[in-house]
Amino acid sequence: MAKIPPVVHWVLIVAVLAAGLLLPKWLKSRSQEIAPQDSVEVAFRVPVRVETLAPAKLEERLNATGSVLANERIEIVSEISGKVDAILFEEGAKVSAGKVLVRLDTSTLEAERERARFRYELLQREEARQRQLLDDGLLSQQEYEFTVGEMNVLSAELQLRGAQLEKATIRAPFEGIVGLRSVSLGDYVSNDTRITTLQDIDPVKIEFSVPEAYARDLVVGNSIRFRVQGIDEPFEGRIYAAEPSIDPQTRSLTLRALADNPEGNLLPGAFAEVELAVREVEDALSVPSLAIVPELGGKKVYVLEEGRAEPRVVETGIRTETRVQITRGLEPGEQVIVSNIPRLARGIEVEVVEDSAEEPGA
Repeated sequence: MAKIPPVVHWVLIVAVLAAGLLLPKWLKSRSQEIAPQDSVEVAFRVPVRVETLAPAKLEERLNATGSVLANERIEIVSEISGKVDAILFEEGAKVSAGKVLVRLDTSTLEAERERARFRYELLQREEARQRQLLDDGLLSQQEYEFTVGEMNVLSAELQLRGAQLEKATIRAPFEGIVGLRSVSLGDYVSNDTRITTLQDIDPVKIEFSVPEAYARDLVVGNSIRFRVQGIDEPFEGRIYAAEPSIDPQTRSLTLRALADNPEGNLLPGAFAEVELAVREVEDALSVPSLAIVPELGGKKVYVLEEGRAEPRVVETGIRTETRVQITRGLEPGEQVIVSNIPRLARGIEVEVVEDSAEEPGA
């Protein structure tokens, strides 16, 4: 192998040292050429919607289920036994109070009344004769009083037969609609035989129950709104009575309301979906339910302050399906963040993408 001259050996050493010193400077200048001259720092902001607080009317409403009842309903029966002699009503027809519905055969009752009347008239003449004998001292007081007693018994029997004859004519006790009849001409009826039904359905009653927690908030005079199947339009009514006690089995209070039914669209027995106002605040500050953040020992919302989300501890009042009343912690005019709540934290920067223009109580 040829020996490297000393001069070449030192030239190589100097070249390696120079490369080691110049390479870092070249790489740095190269990276500066590739990188942008003006670096822009981008800060991430959470997009949110806000709602400006303003007082508005807020109602807490309660939903319940119930049934439509007739205002008055009875089963038409006969108070005496007898054979149906005449049926004087049409099924499903409206009848006035006092309308004759059914007549029973009265031939036997009339004969019994005539017999009692004849015997009574005989005793009247006998009593007059015995009174004269008593005055003349020819009859004892005891015999006279026995005759008077017999006469009084026959007088009572006459009154009984008269009452039975009146009851043989069955009348409608109030105005209403008769149902389907359960007897035919010639049937023998007694006091447990249903002849038909009679219902007054204008107005109708709405019976429903509410949890006992609302018992003190619902009073006579409160209005309700309800719907029945098959009819799109809601009906309105007004509470007129409530049970004086809570049902211990269901822990609920039963109430009844009256609703006008001039067209007869509401039929007794129908299922009713009832909605009623429980509490009402005229000038309430409220926020959407989703804006409320529950935490240990209380609740909070986030408000917009100088482009940042800041938490506020709040106290709440009544609520609707979508909104909650704020009773403490916020003031009118403040902007409450109502979206992207899970991504918020104290002091985080936010960007308002839409300012809700809806009424707070809507």
